[in-house]
Amino acid sequence: MPEYTLKIRRYDPQSGEAAYWDEHTVEMPETQSVLDAILQVRNEIDGSIGIRCSCQQAICGSCGVRMNGKPGLACNTHLGEAARRGHGTGSDAPDERGTANEAEGRNTIIAVEPMGNMPVIRDLIVDMDQVHWKKIQRVTPWLINKEPVPEREYIVPHENMVDVTQTMACIQCGACVSDCLSMEIDPGFVGPAALAKAYRFVGDPRDAEHAERLKDLSEDEQGIYDCTHCFNCIDACPKGVDPMSQIMRLRRKAGSDFHINDRNNGYRHEHAFVKNIRRNGILHESDLLADSYGGKFHPRAVPELIGSLPTGITGLARGKMTPQKLLLHQHKAPQEVKRLFDEIDGRQERIELNLYVTGYEEEEDLEAGQRKLEEERADAAAEASAESPEAAADTTTAESSESETSNESENP
Repeated sequence: MPEYTLKIRRYDPQSGEAAYWDEHTVEMPETQSVLDAILQVRNEIDGSIGIRCSCQQAICGSCGVRMNGKPGLACNTHLGEAARRGHGTGSDAPDERGTANEAEGRNTIIAVEPMGNMPVIRDLIVDMDQVHWKKIQRVTPWLINKEPVPEREYIVPHENMVDVTQTMACIQCGACVSDCLSMEIDPGFVGPAALAKAYRFVGDPRDAEHAERLKDLSEDEQGIYDCTHCFNCIDACPKGVDPMSQIMRLRRKAGSDFHINDRNNGYRHEHAFVKNIRRNGILHESDLLADSYGGKFHPRAVPELIGSLPTGITGLARGKMTPQKLLLHQHKAPQEVKRLFDEIDGRQERIELNLYVTGYEEEEDLEAGQRKLEEERADAAAEASAESPEAAADTTTAESSESETSNESENP
C-alpha cells in the first residue's frame, strides 16, 4: 500500500497566528481521492481540520481546493494524480524530502491549500460569498422573459439548447476563480464563472435582453474586456465549461452581432487586430495601439501613444525592437490573405467552430449525426401526417414530384 504525506495549509484567524503547514501521512491506494485522505486524517488524527464537502460525487462543487498548486475538486482527484503534479509552488511549500522518498518508493507529498482569490475563513474553507457569489449576482443570473409570454412552452432550436448546456454544466465550485490571473491583479474583475453564467442567458433565444446584457458587460471596465486570455480557467474547470471560451463568445456577439462600440475601446482594439493583419499579413505591433484609437494622428490616440513612450524606449534599449521595424512596414499581406479576409467578412452569417454544439468531432460521426437528424425529422413528419391526412397527402405529392424530377435529371 503506497504512503502519501498530506501537507495541509492550516489557518485560524481567531488564533492570531500566521498560516502554517500541517503534515500527516496516510496509507491508501492511489485511486482513492484526496478528499478521502483528508477525511481519514480528520477522523483519526486531527478533528480540527476544516474542509467543506458534501456529495463526494463531483456534483456539488463544495470541496474545491488547490492540490500541489492546481485547483480542483478534492473528491474527484486521485491521490496518484495529485502526486504526479509535483510538490507545490510556494517558498514554504513541501520540502525536497518528498522527492527523495518518492524515488525510493516510500511516499509522496501532496500539498493541499485553500483556493486563491478568495478570503480564507479557516484552513481549507474560503468565503465564496464575498467574491464568487457576489460576481454571479452581478450578471443577473436569471432568464428575462420576452413579452408576450407564450401560452404553451417555448420552442427552442436544438443547437441553441446544446450551446447553453455547456455553461449550464457549471457546478459553481470556484476553481476558475481561484486561478484567474485577471482577478489576482484586479479583484473587481467580474470573473470567469460569472461571465460564463452570463453567456448562458445571452446564448438563450428566450431571453429578452441580450443587447442590454452585452452593453452592460462591454461598458464595464472590469467586464468582458478585462480578461487577459491566460487559459487558466479552462485548465482549472473540472466540468469542461471553458469559461474563457464563453467570454470570447460574449465579445464576438457584442462586437460582431450588436456592434457595441464600448468606452473601454475593446471593440476598436479587436477590429484593429483584423485591420493590422489584413494589411501586413502578420501582426505589426507598433501600429496596433494607434489603430485601436483611430490612427496615429487621432485625438484619442495621441495621449495613449505618449503614455507608451517609456515602454517603447525600454524595448529599443533592450533590442526588442529597432527603429526600422518601429517606423516601417516590412511586410505586406499577399493577395491570398486579403481574399480570405474578404471572403470571411462577406459571409452573411458568422460560422463558429464549437464541438460542444455539434457533439461530433470526427467526420464519420458528423455524417452519422446528420442521418440521425434526418430520421428525427422524418419521424416528426410522419407524426404530423398521422394527425392530418390532408397534410400527409400534400407531403406524398411533393415527395413524388421530387422523385420524378430526380429521375428525369438522371435519365433525360
